[in-house]
Amino acid sequence: MNFHVTFLKILGSYPKGFAASAELKRDVAILAASGRDWSERTKRIASLLPGLDIFSQGLVAHENGGWRLTESGYSVLAFLVDAEAAMNSVREVENSLPEPRIIDRE
Repeated sequence: MNFHVTFLKILGSYPKGFAASAELKRDVAILAASGRDWSERTKRIASLLPGLDIFSQGLVAHENGGWRLTESGYSVLAFLVDAEAAMNSVREVENSLPEPRIIDRE
């Protein structure tokens, strides 16, 4: 599981992008235990921004006993959501293509 992507996705699901630390901890634990799907999904998404560091890049801010998604964080999250949708569309097209056939020209 990619922690930075998970953190962004969780904060993006809360009103005004703010979650108390206890809520974040609970949600991360739930997603971490949810199986390989979430883990593989966040790794795929993270591959789009290999240098992603939500803390040093100012995408989240620690305040009032919790964490808030910054405006930059919202922008990165929107990019990741759009890119994930595009990846899924490509995967659907690839899965719908017929298997290649070898044609014997003899």
